[in-house]
Amino acid sequence: MLCEKLHNLFDQLGDARSVVQIMEVCGTHTMSIASSGLRSLLPTGLTLTSGPGCPVCVTDQAYIDQAVFLARSGGAIIATYGDMVRVPGREGGLGDARAGGAEVEVVYSADQAVTVAAENPDKEVVFLAVGFETTSPGTAMAVLRASREGLDNFSILSSHKLILPAMRTLLAGGAAIDGFLCPGHVSVILGWKAYEPIVRDYGTPCVVAGFDPGQVVAGLEEILAELIAEKPKACSVYPAVAERGNVEALGVVDRVFTPCDAVWRALGEIPASGLKLRKQFAGFDAAERFELPVMESYQPAGCRCGEVITGRCAPVDCGLFAGKCTPRSPVGPCMVSSEGACAAAYKYERRSCRVDS
Repeated sequence: MLCEKLHNLFDQLGDARSVVQIMEVCGTHTMSIASSGLRSLLPTGLTLTSGPGCPVCVTDQAYIDQAVFLARSGGAIIATYGDMVRVPGREGGLGDARAGGAEVEVVYSADQAVTVAAENPDKEVVFLAVGFETTSPGTAMAVLRASREGLDNFSILSSHKLILPAMRTLLAGGAAIDGFLCPGHVSVILGWKAYEPIVRDYGTPCVVAGFDPGQVVAGLEEILAELIAEKPKACSVYPAVAERGNVEALGVVDRVFTPCDAVWRALGEIPASGLKLRKQFAGFDAAERFELPVMESYQPAGCRCGEVITGRCAPVDCGLFAGKCTPRSPVGPCMVSSEGACAAAYKYERRSCRVDS
């Protein structure tokens, strides 16, 4: 039985920990957990909650509105990952802007966006740079390529985020988290040792795991074993993750970017949690190049995406879930993204929940 050891470990915790809440930080974990039906196999009292690990979901609404404003101005081709196209903004999303004649092109990498710029020398091309440590090295390489090739028509609108400050913010705010199931992709870059300060400062286990159900269960088993021993630590059960991560990738990010304060959905402004271009690459900053207006941060009416990605509620707890908010007509980004908790719950788990439309 896949979860037999997990049940035995949970029983060993006894009455002292009748409820254990573990946060999977990564959206890919969330989707894997939902698609495999893993929750139905867990011990009663062991709860998995989603965290701020979906890049599109943590992106502040103000950034979406800036991107839509730029697209509708007609001043540039907007190159973006596909999930961003359907995120609603105050005045519609990028998909609506494209339907109205804006040039919005879906790309699969930052490097592809540079190629678009090279193929359209008479047009400005702006890449919407979102994501965590997984995607920031690619953006850094794209900026270096554009600089090397003299592509002055290329720029980025950066909303890159760093995962560790967000994890700290959750714990400092008193979130009921007994352990973190840490993201595999991000940790390939960061390395598992990067989580040690969180364990030291908050006594919260941080275990990196891969994405198939067996890996997720192995990560949960490790967390429970640490709780039983009362010896929390940072470690990895995912063979792809080294102690110190990918030093070369971290180096290229440090060459191009520097940490900055950044606004997260639901978490507000977190110091040193984002990435901005260093001075020598400031010419590739789309916000400065196009003198984009500062947009107001807000939450769509009735949307609880912010609570979902901070573990304060489940998707089904939102009054819009599966009624006014569906993948066909999303209200918030958690229903849009392929890594969104609401999209995962809608696709795989809503029939096991009572939903009031």
